[in-house]
Amino acid sequence: MKLSALSHMFCALLVLTPGLIKAAAVEPHPLLPPISETSLEAHLRALPRLRQMLAGKSMHLGDRLFIRIFKQSDELEVWLQRDGSRYELFRTYAICHRSGTLGPKQETGDKQSPEGFYTITSAQMNPWSNFHLSFNLGYPNEYDQAWERSGSALMIHGRCSSAGCFAMTDYYMDEIYTLANAALANGQDAFQVHIFPFRMTAENMKLNRSSPWAAFWTNLKEGYDLFEKHHLVPQVTVKDKTYIFTHQYQRSIAQISL
Repeated sequence: MKLSALSHMFCALLVLTPGLIKAAAVEPHPLLPPISETSLEAHLRALPRLRQMLAGKSMHLGDRLFIRIFKQSDELEVWLQRDGSRYELFRTYAICHRSGTLGPKQETGDKQSPEGFYTITSAQMNPWSNFHLSFNLGYPNEYDQAWERSGSALMIHGRCSSAGCFAMTDYYMDEIYTLANAALANGQDAFQVHIFPFRMTAENMKLNRSSPWAAFWTNLKEGYDLFEKHHLVPQVTVKDKTYIFTHQYQRSIAQISL
């Protein structure tokens, strides 16, 4: 099937969901996520069960999306934002396979998965992946580069096989990819993936205080705590080899509390 035909079909499917692309006959904008026969088939498979789960939480396909990963428990959380309000947990997925130990990726070939704060745009979505479906985390990010870390093609993908990536079952990847694709197609410029070694509770930090990564994890905890407090994704920048977090949602919080 030709790509243009797939594009029209995908857009036509999105028309069925209020608020998404409304002109199936119009060629998709270049900034929209790419599609393939695989991603279209994934959409068709996942749509019935996603609709049921979303309806049960008063959420919609195309809501803004945020992902958190916890390596120790092999969990991937998908959070969705309804109508500009706080993000709410949609579903927690079991990571099927992950290589390496706790701690960040440092160099090519170490088989470590990243830890930190990553941004995914439409350009990083890969519906032609050899691992069913995937999106690139964008490693090394600005922080990783500041520490001269190396590596490439670090993904969240299907096929339950990984050497430094986060591998999901194809069944779960159908859902995750479809939710991410819909959010980007609905106007979200990019979504964040925050990757932690474990849930950054005071107890877990104490248990891991002797780790050589304790200072790094203390920095990650600042971003973790900010989201835990407000359920809004903080702005993340890098200065002097350190993650800096800016909370710019006071007005949003005031509106939510009214």
